[in-house]
Amino acid sequence: MITIDLLVRYIPVPLSVEKKEESEAQTLYNQIIEAMKSSETQIVELTCDKQTDKKIAVISDQITGIVISQKDGTSKGNNVPGFFATLAEK
Repeated sequence: MITIDLLVRYIPVPLSVEKKEESEAQTLYNQIIEAMKSSETQIVELTCDKQTDKKIAVISDQITGIVISQKDGTSKGNNVPGFFATLAEK
């Protein structure tokens, strides 16, 4: 599974969805980046492959960051995705 974390203004925790296919995750990542670059405010809708009933909608000008990370059986259990990973290593 590939996890996509959105960092949203005024929300202290990231909003996350998971995708089964790397190509789907990369496409979604690119769509979010394009929405962030756009001068026109858009609604970005996300769905999760792991929790099929999970849906997220965010206004594009409120997204402050995006993190894409691989989750598989070979990764360490103490891996912290995102910007706090360097703090966890200290």
